Amino acid sequence: MRLLIVEDEKRLAVSLAKGLTAEGYAVDVVHDGIEGLHRASEGVYDLVILDIMLPGMNGYRVCAALRAVGQDVPILMLTAKDGEYDEAEGLDTGADDYLTKPFSYVVLLARVKALLRRRGPAGGASPVHTVGHLKVDTSARRVFLAKDEITLTAKEFSVLEQLVMRAGEVVSKSDILEHVWDFAYEGDPNIVEVYISTLRRKVGSALIKTVRGAGYRLEARP
Repeated sequence: MRLLIVEDEKRLAVSLAKGLTAEGYAVDVVHDGIEGLHRASEGVYDLVILDIMLPGMNGYRVCAALRAVGQDVPILMLTAKDGEYDEAEGLDTGADDYLTKPFSYVVLLARVKALLRRRGPAGGASPVHTVGHLKVDTSARRVFLAKDEITLTAKEFSVLEQLVMRAGEVVSKSDILEHVWDFAYEGDPNIVEVYISTLRRKVGSALIKTVRGAGYRLEARP
């Protein structure tokens, strides 16, 4: 899943991004409200972590502008303020949750996971996906092959998640890069092939097909 952090305290933003990346999320960071609104409006994010006190445009206005154009991405607001009025104002503009600084990273991570679970897969579908003998629980982040649980790294799971969420469809290498890595990634795009190769060893090569010139497709053997 892809997250956007809009936070002008650069040390805090970098710290949060590192922690969330380690959890398997693709994370982009911007430091002012106008850029945050621009990025969030693109509709590629699963959740936005939005500070209130931002240069250019404050978090209240960013949130209100997103909701005004029908952007329903979950928004977790952060602020150094503390008080019922501030929380009410944030929620009134359309934020989904509110966290007052200073906060524990563990608490923030729990809030992020709760918001993502609350939103759930499109159409309210089950978080458990089955393709042949492969079962992937995107909520619990667990993978089973027949009755055996398969251990994956955070990145391996994220790549598999992109395939299983679109099982039977071709998923391009650029789609995987966009959702699993982030805008700042400037490394070799063939990193996707490395992870696909590793996944084939772990879940079975027959499940992940290469569609030459197009991408990869996850499907059960006929």
